[in-house]
Formats: sequence, structure tokens, C-alpha cells
Amino acid sequence: MKTIRDPAHALATELSAIRAEFQVPDAFPAEVLAAAQAAARRPPTDHVDWTDRAFVTLDPASATDLDQAFSIEAAGSELILHYAIADVAWFVDEGGVIDTEAWKRGETLYLPEGKAGLYPPVLAEGAASLLPDGPRPAVVFSIRVAPDGAVKLDATTRAVIRSRAKLAYATVRDRDLPTGFTELATRIIAAEAERGAARVDPPEQEVSEGPGGTLTLSFRDRHPSEDQNAALSLACNMAVADALIAHRTGLFRVMAEPNEHAVRRLRHTARAFGIEWPERATLTQFERTLDPCDPKAAALMLAIRRAGNGAGYQPFRPGETPWHAAVAAPYAHATAPLRRLADRYVVQAALAVANGRSVPAHVTAAFAKLPKVMARADARANQIDRAVIDMAEAVMLAGREGEHFGAIVTDIGERGASIQLRDLPVTARVDAAGLTPGDALDVRLTRADPHARQIAFERMS
Repeated sequence: MKTIRDPAHALATELSAIRAEFQVPDAFPAEVLAAAQAAARRPPTDHVDWTDRAFVTLDPASATDLDQAFSIEAAGSELILHYAIADVAWFVDEGGVIDTEAWKRGETLYLPEGKAGLYPPVLAEGAASLLPDGPRPAVVFSIRVAPDGAVKLDATTRAVIRSRAKLAYATVRDRDLPTGFTELATRIIAAEAERGAARVDPPEQEVSEGPGGTLTLSFRDRHPSEDQNAALSLACNMAVADALIAHRTGLFRVMAEPNEHAVRRLRHTARAFGIEWPERATLTQFERTLDPCDPKAAALMLAIRRAGNGAGYQPFRPGETPWHAAVAAPYAHATAPLRRLADRYVVQAALAVANGRSVPAHVTAAFAKLPKVMARADARANQIDRAVIDMAEAVMLAGREGEHFGAIVTDIGERGASIQLRDLPVTARVDAAGLTPGDALDVRLTRADPHARQIAFERMS
């Protein structure tokens, strides 16, 4: 839930309450802002000149904190992805006030009406962002992508680059992109399918104005360029992970498979939406058939994302291969240092090992501390997302108290029966007496309170 179109500002009070409840910072301390202003003037002196190379960025049109830019070159049957990542470490002194504040925040928090950045805007949306208004320092990962989609980190270079264009998902045309972009993304996506990856990227939910000025919950269209761009980031993060493992260091994003109980619950959710899930099809096989342009399929994709056992961070452990079930491979977060604290340290480690240097001691020490810090930041971000979704569901149903809805029981727990409405992307709970997962029932809406972010139903059958 990233977007709310609320021209009458009907939800301003509710969104302000969410910010207050989860202690979302609305500004940076004065000393952090002053340090960021000074750091923004720091010239790159440890970087080679790559300003003659044709890098571009591809993001939502409104984005200004641009972590990544890319160019592509052919090398026989292979393609080389030069993936430039904002060199945040160049601007942030370890142990300084900017660094200390970043450790408190952990990551950028996104709310529908704005964000609370990890770093001050003068850096995150200015000097460190890979905007096309001048040269920027970057760490460039050069990744070889074979015809079968296999990836390998070829080199890591600190370089000054100049983005040629700020491209947007909704308006980008094939001729705007580097030659080889579509082929490179196709290789990576095909390799995902071959190894049984289950990465799910559903469209974002948004609240917008509906008929008669009412607010309604819907899904924003997901553009093909988003999935292609995500493939580039995936390739980089996998290649970096492999390089770090080979040097027995690093911090990795890990996630276990959804358990059998979660899969059974998802089957009931699919039934609620009237989506056929063949009995013999695995979750991975099934989710690859879902069309994100179908609102019910999009809602089911969100349910699949939430059904996993939760992703976390893990430092390198001798004798253990860190595994991310959705990627079906080792995976590191290195491509969003403007928005995630951990990425800054992974980038520094990769830069060191790729150039035959020891990983700095402060980076190794950070790897031990970051899992707890990032878990806390991720938890807060997830709580905010859940609060906004709860509010949005209440907004969508407000005024419809007394109406009847068809539903399917997806799970039974200590707090009652979890239900999924058949015709709306809404989940709720009702009394579980006599119910089993998979049961169909009719429910009546008894409460929809956007201020309390609560909805309630009672069973009619």
C-alpha cells in the first residue's frame, strides 16, 4: 500500500495517527542535516571516470532517490550488465552523526502521503542519487550473464558516472533502453523458472476516488518494465552473494519456504476468489500462472507474499549456504543503499573482495549487528503497511454496514476463523464455532471504522 489518492484529504487524520503510533520521524536532527550538507559537497577522489558510458535509470516517475543505473554491453554470447549503485559510503562517515541516525532508522519508511528517509534528502535525493543532472559517484558491479541466465560478478569498480536519462516504468519505450536490455532480462527470468524460484511481485494496492466521490481499494497496474528491471537487480544481488560466499564473508537475505499449513490456507484463498489451483500443481507452479492485471489474482499474489515464513538477514556462517526460498539461490541485498542500511555494508564488502582487499573491520562488525537492526526496521515497515491496509479496507467498506458478502474460511486460529471475501481483497475474522478451512459462508458487515482501522463481520450461515 504505497498510494492514496485523497483530493479531499478525508484520510489525513488517519494517516497522521499512523505516523504517530509507529513513531515515524518527520525530520532529521539539525546536526545530521548540517553534516549531510557538508558531505554533499565532497568530491569523488577514489573513482575512475566512466562518464563516457551510457547509463540510464528506470524507476517510478516520481522517484528521486535513485539507487541504480545501468548500461549493457555484448561479449560474445554473453551480456555484461554494468550495474551502478549509489556510493553512499563515500558520503557517510562511519560513526558520524549521519551514520548514527541511519542505524536508528534502518530503512526508508514509505507511507501513502510521503516517506521518512534513511538519509537526509540532500544526499538521498541529491548528491548521492543517480539523477541525470550531473556526474555522480557510484560502485559499479559488472556482471556476466550467460545465455542460460547464469550470473557471475566480473568486476567491481568505484566510478564516476553520468546518467543519460531518468526513465519511468509507465512511459519507457524500447528505444529508450540500452541494447540488450530485453534479452538480458529474459535470460534472468527464464533462469528463475528453471531453478524453481517463487519470487512474487504483485502490483501495489492503492486507495483512489470511486463513483460518487467514495474512496475505493484497487490495484495499480504493474508494467512489464518493472519485472524486467527487477530481474537486473536480482542478477546483481545473486552475483554479489556468490562472490561474498566464495570469500567467506557477507550478509545475506534468507527466507524459508511457506509451510504446509500456509499452502493449505492459500488454496482456500484461491477458492474464495474462484481461481482454479490444480491439485497437483505446487505453489511455485501455480503462482506463475497468475495474472497481476486481474484484481482477484493480484490480491492472491499479495496473500502469497504474506504467507511466507518471513525473510531476514544472516551473516556468513562457515559450512552453511544462506538460502532464499523465493529466489531459490543465495541472495544478498546490495542494490538499494539509499533506502536500506544493510546494503551500504554489503556494497563495501563486495568492493573489497572483488579487488583483492580485506573486508574493512567495521563492515565485518556491522554484519553481526545488522540482522537485529534490520529485523526491527522491517517489522515497523510491515506494521505500517498493515495499518494502512486495515484503514483502506475500512474506508472501502464504510457506509456498507448491514450488507451481506460471500466468504471462504482460510484458517482457524485462537482468535477465530480467518475469512477471505469472495469479491473484494478483504480478509477478516469471525466466530469459528463449527467451521473448518475451506467452508463457504455468508457474512454481514457490522462495522467499518476508518478512524479505528477496524472492520467486523458476523456469520449469517
